[in-house]
Amino acid sequence: MSKLPPRLQPLWPFAKRVHRLLTFAVGVVARRLRRLLGERAVPRGAVATVEGWAAHPDAGVVVHGLQPEAPLVREAPAGDPAGHWVFSRADRALVPPSFCLEVPGGTVVGDTGAVISRTGLLDAASSPYFGTASWREHPLFLRGCLPRVRRIEGDLLVLATRGSANYYHYLTDVLPRLGVYAEAVADPDPAPTILVPQGRGWQRTLLEIAGYGHLPVVEDAPDLAVRADRLFVPSIPNVLENAPASTVAWVREHLRPRPEADPRPRRLYVTRGTQPNSRRVVREAELWALLEARGFEKVEPGGLSPQEQIDVFSAAEMIVGPHGAALTNLLFAPAGVTVVELFTASYVNQCYWSISRSIPGAHYEYLVDGDAACHGPGSAMNAILADIEIDPVRVAATVDRLLAARHGA
Repeated sequence: MSKLPPRLQPLWPFAKRVHRLLTFAVGVVARRLRRLLGERAVPRGAVATVEGWAAHPDAGVVVHGLQPEAPLVREAPAGDPAGHWVFSRADRALVPPSFCLEVPGGTVVGDTGAVISRTGLLDAASSPYFGTASWREHPLFLRGCLPRVRRIEGDLLVLATRGSANYYHYLTDVLPRLGVYAEAVADPDPAPTILVPQGRGWQRTLLEIAGYGHLPVVEDAPDLAVRADRLFVPSIPNVLENAPASTVAWVREHLRPRPEADPRPRRLYVTRGTQPNSRRVVREAELWALLEARGFEKVEPGGLSPQEQIDVFSAAEMIVGPHGAALTNLLFAPAGVTVVELFTASYVNQCYWSISRSIPGAHYEYLVDGDAACHGPGSAMNAILADIEIDPVRVAATVDRLLAARHGA
């Protein structure tokens, strides 16, 4: 979606449907031609759940440290309009199963980290993809065959997954897989090579800050297929974007502010800039004038180093901003932080509320611009980059009320 030119990005929901249908159709043909493709053949089928590997002993897959899924009990946040359906589905939330697969002679494909057993079965549980209804729509089928397979000796720990290039997914899906692996597989010796996105400077830096910069790396890429003696494949801890408490705790433990970071409480407004069709706040100049008068600082996290982002957000007493990857930095916010997240009615997402739930004493509220009644339960919520035209006075009134509550006024 982000690869579309800005003027075409509103067409993304339709492009996604076409992509799914085309992938399904190409996959049907490619699976029938497997014998002609040799080691580059696409998977012949899939194992839908981690428990399903027990029915395929010839694959040799071993499941380490399996913990079953569990209900996630939580109360919906306050916001306007009250009781928005995206936030009121608390009874349907789950912490997904936690595990680490050991896959002898396994192959991992592409920058989505798709895992295939030596018997040609895709592990669907660790190889999800956005907006697909089944494994048959996974984009690895779209090209009709796998990339040329590269072989490496030893063990390869798979961290790359769908969305790895996104700041949010890198911090909540990619790096925390290290924690899942460490918990499920005791003290590996020697340390494995890791498959991880490293094409952007901030990805390498975050890996180093977390304490794993010393590990040998195979960098993921769309045209990559790697076969190792053994793959170790941790489950994706935030695959449902519910930010389980263990995931948030792992990030907060491994990515800390510097001791010399300024600890003074800060009020932050997180901007997304002025580019149309980017989920920007349309009347941001008006909103910023109101927030600046209330002691806020404007922050554009993309202009800060990873460590600076950690340092700045670790001292925030209040954070206001439109929904976007920059709010991933809530992971570093201190206990008791107040958060106000802004949405357009056609795209509301609960992922940053979920992070705030695992921060002690945090208070989160949402404000939705437009007629939320037109996008009721079951709505696709796929206007992902629609701009936000919220009334600045409405935002300021919410901020004033929450500041008064914080400071006892």
